[in-house]
Amino acid sequence: MTLQESFHTFRTSENFWISITRDLASVLLAVLAFAVISQIVFGMWTPMVAVESGSMEPHMQIGDIIFIKSIDRTQIITNQDTSTEHISFKMQGDVILYRPYGQEGVTPIIHRAMYYVEEGEPMWINGPAAPHSGYITKGDNIRTNIYFDQQGQISYYEPIKEEWIIGTAQFRIPYLGHLRLLIS
Repeated sequence: MTLQESFHTFRTSENFWISITRDLASVLLAVLAFAVISQIVFGMWTPMVAVESGSMEPHMQIGDIIFIKSIDRTQIITNQDTSTEHISFKMQGDVILYRPYGQEGVTPIIHRAMYYVEEGEPMWINGPAAPHSGYITKGDNIRTNIYFDQQGQISYYEPIKEEWIIGTAQFRIPYLGHLRLLIS
């Protein structure tokens, strides 16, 4: 049997094992194609996260899938950067995904970059001096996120260092993340 005949048999056979192998191969190719396209477009092999809390409501809901662009491919524009009219998720300033305290293996936080502080500057009006340079962040939910992350338990007195940032949120797909949240 020639290679061409073998390929034709593989494509058209109704044999159970060949059919299963064909289906698995097509799924594997689809996942591989998605990963390659994601790397090209977003700079990441897995550019999606599911929103797990209501801290970004009303702009992001629990169960939304958020596509993230790698920090290597973007410049962060903060909420208080008045030199641009950059809008991200209906407000000024980028929404960033970061690792709290730079820790690996913990759930990343997705909040808005409010402004940047240099080491030694007050982190907010009459606030403590920043131990290092970084971003002051905050969720968009006005009921649950009254204070900056650095004033509470998320990143207590620690501005977000550039190396802790995974990327910036680009767009969302509503509800699709509920499946991901059920699995974990």
